[in-house]
Amino acid sequence: MPGEGLDRAVEIAAGHGCQGLELRLHPDTGVHASLDAAGRRSVRERIERAGLEISALAGYVGICEPGPDEPIIEALLADLRLAADLGAPGVRVFPRGGDPAVGARRLKAVSGTAGDLGRRVLVETHDSMATGEAVAALLAEAGCPETTGAIWDLLHPWRHGEPPARTLAALRPYLDYVQVKDAVSAQDTTPVPMGTGSVPLEESGDLLRAAGFSGWVSLEWERTWYPQVAPVEDILPGAAAWVRRFTS
Repeated sequence: MPGEGLDRAVEIAAGHGCQGLELRLHPDTGVHASLDAAGRRSVRERIERAGLEISALAGYVGICEPGPDEPIIEALLADLRLAADLGAPGVRVFPRGGDPAVGARRLKAVSGTAGDLGRRVLVETHDSMATGEAVAALLAEAGCPETTGAIWDLLHPWRHGEPPARTLAALRPYLDYVQVKDAVSAQDTTPVPMGTGSVPLEESGDLLRAAGFSGWVSLEWERTWYPQVAPVEDILPGAAAWVRRFTS
C-alpha cells in the first residue's frame, strides 16, 4: 500500500475480514527497528484495537549475505526484539547468498535470544534460495527448529522450476507460513488477481489442504514494486476465497 499509513492498512484489513497484517519493516511504513517504546506501543495498540494480529514482520535481513556476521546478527536481533514488543510471532528474512553454512551459523547465533523472546526467524523461498529444497537444506544445517521456520512464497519455487509437490515435500518439516499471489507468468512476475495468472494456486492449495496446513496465509500484493496494479482492496476478496477453500 505505497503512500498509505498503518491506519489505512488496518482499516482495509479489518474491513475485508482479515485476521492479521504482515508488516513490512521500512521507514516508509512507519514500522522499523528504530521505533522508540512509545511508537512500538502505538503500533501494537492500533492493530489490537481493530481485532487484528500481526502475522509476521517482513524484514530485509539477508541471512546468507556475504560479509562479516556481526552486522547481520545485530540487525536480526533488533528485528526480533521489535517482534517481541509488537507481539509478532516471527521475522521474515531473505537468503541473499548461496552458502547455507553462512546462514546456518547466523541462525544459530540468534537462536538463544529468539528462544528467550519466544520469536522465530522465517526464511522465505526467495532470491538465491528460491526453492523449497534450498531453504530446507539451510534450515537442516542450522539445526535449531525451535526458533526457525520457512515461508513458502508460492511464486518463486515454481518460477525456478520446482513443482509445488516437491516444494512442500522439502519444506514440510519447517513450514510455518505461506505467502500467496498470482502473476502473469514465470518470466513476467507482474501481480494479477488470484486465479487469473499462471501460478499453480489450485495445485498448491490442494497440497496444503491435504497436508493439514494451519499456519498463516498472507496475500503478498507488491504494489510498491508494481505501481500500475490494482489496489489491494480489489484483490483481497479473491485471496480470502482461496484461503477459505484450501485452509479451512
